[in-house]
Amino acid sequence: MFHQSRSLQQFNNHVGLKFQLYNSLFTALPFHRIEKTGILLSLLLNHCEEGYKKNQSPVQILEDFFNRYVTVSNDREKADMLFRFVQYVERQVVLFDALEDAAFREVHDISGMGTLKHLASEIQQAGAEDKLAKKLKDFSIRLVLTAHPTQFYPGSVLGIINDLARALNDDNTSQVNMYLRQLGKTPFYKKQKPTPYDEAISLLWYLENVFYSAAGKIISNLRGQFPHALSTQNPVITMGFWPGGDRDGNPNVTTETTVRVAEALRSAIIKCYYQDVRRLKRRLTFKGLETIVADLEVKLYNNIFVPNQRTDISSQEIYETLQKIREIIIYEHNGLFVHLVDNLMSKVGVFGLYFAALDIRQESSVHNQVLEAISLREDLLPKNYNTLNEEEKLALLTNCSGSANIELYEDGVIKDTMQSMTAIRSIQQHNGENGCNRYIISQCNSALNVIEVFGLFLLNGWKTDELTVDIVPLFETIDDLQNASKIMSTLYTNPVYHKHLKRRKNRQTIMVGFSDGTKDGGYLMANWGIYKAKEELTRISREHGIEVVFFDGRGGPPARGGGKTHQFYASMGKNISSEEIQLTIQGQTISSNFGTDDSAGFNIEQLLNAGISNELFSTKEKTLSTEDDQLIQELSNSSFEAYKTLKNHPCFLSYLAYVSPLNFYGETNIGSRPTRRGSSRLTLKDLRAIPFVGAWSQLKQNVTGYYGVGTALKAAESGGQLNKLKALYASSLYFKTLIDNCEMAMKKCFFPLTAYLSAHPQYGEIWRMIFDEYQLTEKYLLKLTGNSKLMEGYPVESLSIEMRERIVLPLTTIQQYAISRIRDMEARMVKDVIKDSFERLVVRTSFGIINAGRNSA
Repeated sequence: MFHQSRSLQQFNNHVGLKFQLYNSLFTALPFHRIEKTGILLSLLLNHCEEGYKKNQSPVQILEDFFNRYVTVSNDREKADMLFRFVQYVERQVVLFDALEDAAFREVHDISGMGTLKHLASEIQQAGAEDKLAKKLKDFSIRLVLTAHPTQFYPGSVLGIINDLARALNDDNTSQVNMYLRQLGKTPFYKKQKPTPYDEAISLLWYLENVFYSAAGKIISNLRGQFPHALSTQNPVITMGFWPGGDRDGNPNVTTETTVRVAEALRSAIIKCYYQDVRRLKRRLTFKGLETIVADLEVKLYNNIFVPNQRTDISSQEIYETLQKIREIIIYEHNGLFVHLVDNLMSKVGVFGLYFAALDIRQESSVHNQVLEAISLREDLLPKNYNTLNEEEKLALLTNCSGSANIELYEDGVIKDTMQSMTAIRSIQQHNGENGCNRYIISQCNSALNVIEVFGLFLLNGWKTDELTVDIVPLFETIDDLQNASKIMSTLYTNPVYHKHLKRRKNRQTIMVGFSDGTKDGGYLMANWGIYKAKEELTRISREHGIEVVFFDGRGGPPARGGGKTHQFYASMGKNISSEEIQLTIQGQTISSNFGTDDSAGFNIEQLLNAGISNELFSTKEKTLSTEDDQLIQELSNSSFEAYKTLKNHPCFLSYLAYVSPLNFYGETNIGSRPTRRGSSRLTLKDLRAIPFVGAWSQLKQNVTGYYGVGTALKAAESGGQLNKLKALYASSLYFKTLIDNCEMAMKKCFFPLTAYLSAHPQYGEIWRMIFDEYQLTEKYLLKLTGNSKLMEGYPVESLSIEMRERIVLPLTTIQQYAISRIRDMEARMVKDVIKDSFERLVVRTSFGIINAGRNSA
């Protein structure tokens, strides 16, 4: 409690107060009409707050504002003023982001619970050094950067945030002023969609500028505290990478892109090593070292700066050279500067020559298309392949071989799928096997889906006993999660696939995804469905002597599996395999949780601590009892039924399209991937989870983060179970985290924004359903937790959300105003050029609204 109070005070001082002070600098910027804009925006914010208290609609609020405070004669002038407000607020959000980054060390207890320093003291007190060494022999975390577009900042703005945070940290007002001036001139809007390669280069910035130093520092500190616990065979921290390899629903990703991205990753890590070796060279001026360091420098230089001079340098060679340097320093030069060498050796152990492992991902139905095409054009498969049953196909594909002639195929997807499988071999040769050794199958719903990929590798030049690739099924929908153990049992008992797993050290990676799970089953059922699937998959895998590794497709908001991620991993107990922690991080989760050395180091440590302590200090309380299990199952079932009723409402999707910016996502140019899979008609199945969840977020309704929870808790109370749930909330970190993340999603809801729809003839009913469930959920969450308001136990995060929501209130109002004006024009079939301006307003307001939701909610 003392720490929370101190953190809140520090947040107020370093973020709240400074935001007010530096925000005033905006009005002094020498840009067109900016001073007047700042004053009017302050008036608009107050006008919005007062208007919503009077139950006014966004249209009423803005029209009243125009009439009272400004002289505008037409819609063109109104739109122009609203665009200026949007640009101003966008930059206010950047300032707030930078202030939070700068205050990270002041607000967070970087030596407290969840950090490695705290873990070290626990291990020493318990005398658990041997247990730690045993755990770290295999345990690691893998953070997989994805290009999923949940953030709207272009790379130039991310750089300014980083520099601005440093200037704010130093209280350098002149530099802050200079960066704010730069911000005022820097465009936020992307006129063209990024290519997958653009996305990769954008994320490389984080690898080079944050993860490279943060991971190296953590491993060096771990090795310093527990020198005998770390194995040179296990890096403990690894990075993964999806841009350039994730083909699922993205026709813009090609094999050429994949190879280019792999080369960029290799070049980037060698460049980082080269810069570190040059720094070493300035210090290691001792006899017997100069030549060794200089030779290593030249070799690294030739691999990145000299055209066509790529040599056969390996990470092992770099590591052994550094090891030699280290020994000379220790034995001949009193260990002077050995910590610099140790740090670089840690980095080489983590990043190899690949920097981040490039995953290939494709949707399951594509592989069947490729196999059918091969059967029709070549003699590698029987012509009647398509008519065979599943059992016959399984037998055929586990025993096929050959090299398909890629030149025979013109179809882009078919040809690219085959080329991607041959490209993996090439990438492994240059970047090392770990550089690209996973093939992920999205929408996997059968054992055949996995064996289809296995067979395709065999038909594209790979030999059964030389296949250095892990095939990873991805289970997301509620049905797929429930069938997952049956699918894996079939695979484990398949003799050929079992031998493949034996060659892969008896390890099977399984990906579980939250995105489509919450879209399909709602918040509680998606989370519980994944928990139960993991339990069952762990049991089945252990029965077959297989070590299962779970790879979590988690997003930024709780509705996509985000929130307090490390608490979930700390709460898993012994019934769920925890050999590794693997998860995707994306969009604003990257910039907010891993955007600086301090935040990245802190959050990586939290994940490491969660995984290690779950094994070393796991107690009976962490593993749910049979009664607890049954309680949560009943809650999930009730919640699922409530969500299904909403989802099956005939106006569900049309309501979202009518009142949110859903139809405008494709025009934001924030990602290379289309917003829906294939189908031109809007269906829930084809709609991507990011625009789906993002649309609810911009509406300030966050349906997928809480809907059904209130109904479920009310049913539990009626059945006399509420006191048991209160006890579970107090004793189970898993259940507490589930509820806490739900509260975080609800904290960002603001129903007065759309209350004007409550009496709408078509959509009034569905709006009231959502609002009633929100109120019910809030009522029962407070009953459950014993708190007087949402997120009462997290005062800093709560205040951050409140301040961010207040900053963007004018934007959400402007967005709803623009959407309403567009609807009105369409209803009257008015062809007015001003409609284009309002459509652009909808898109532009999305930027600030989404970016302001940065803190993983």
